[in-house]
Amino acid sequence: MDNLVLSFNVVFPLFVSIALGYFLRCIHLLEGDTQKSLNKLCFKVFLPIYLFNSVYTTNISSAFNPKLMGFAVVGLLTIYLALMVWIPRIEPDNAKRGVMIQAIFRSNFVLFGLPVATSLCGEQNLGPTSLLIGVVVPLFNVLAVVCLETFRGGRPDVRKILRGIATNPLIIASVLGISMNLLGIRLPSSLTKSLTDLGRVATPLSLVVLGAGFQFEKMHGYIRQLVICISGKLVVCPVVMVTMGALLGFRAETLVPILALFGSPIAVSSYTMAEQMEGDGTLAASLVVLTTALSILTMFLFIFVLKQLGLV
Repeated sequence: MDNLVLSFNVVFPLFVSIALGYFLRCIHLLEGDTQKSLNKLCFKVFLPIYLFNSVYTTNISSAFNPKLMGFAVVGLLTIYLALMVWIPRIEPDNAKRGVMIQAIFRSNFVLFGLPVATSLCGEQNLGPTSLLIGVVVPLFNVLAVVCLETFRGGRPDVRKILRGIATNPLIIASVLGISMNLLGIRLPSSLTKSLTDLGRVATPLSLVVLGAGFQFEKMHGYIRQLVICISGKLVVCPVVMVTMGALLGFRAETLVPILALFGSPIAVSSYTMAEQMEGDGTLAASLVVLTTALSILTMFLFIFVLKQLGLV
């Protein structure tokens, strides 16, 4: 019973924030340009500050886990390559192919995964998760651009990919945090407190903004694609990868990042990227909405099962 309550306590606050955002949109208090501006503010300011704090205050020597990073990278690449072969065999429409591939391998690791890791591990044990973000986020961006460009019929622009990686606020924050940590650069306590307070805004505000972006009326006509992507993203991938991680000996603060990485819903930015690269934007938006809503249930079940097994 204790594990059931703990699992509920981890997931329910996320649901409340998302539901509040959707309610605010329904009463026209958070929509249109306001929602887009707040989304940009979270991505470019609050989430990078939160990520910087996590990395900057981490004991890197103890948090650095090459086995975990290797497992995550190899797992992502394996899933990606399998999807690049399998999806074209079952989906004839190029505009949908890239979107479906991106939907299954690319997760909302920062926005959804970090709160889960924080609730399960505590802020003092976020090191492995924070360092993993610095590796996974650039990989997500590269693979997403390649698959969308491939099925658009173009050639991936290497310079554009590298520029996108170099200017990504989350990557910049990770690199800056790691660099200052390794160099032993200490910030004044007053500035550290200010950054900590600002970083705490990131998760609740981002989830509220995410909820405000839900548009259920646009989901009709994509039943087959939605079922394939949702089951692959929220069930197949996390079950396989978490099971493999557990068998390889990952536990607690090293198993939680695996669950957060492979069990989180589709990244919100995948919709924007699909729109910009001639993918099916309606399908992309529907997948973001449904996986985010359903991941509340699936993440609850995963946490409960792992707690019952004593793995986290």
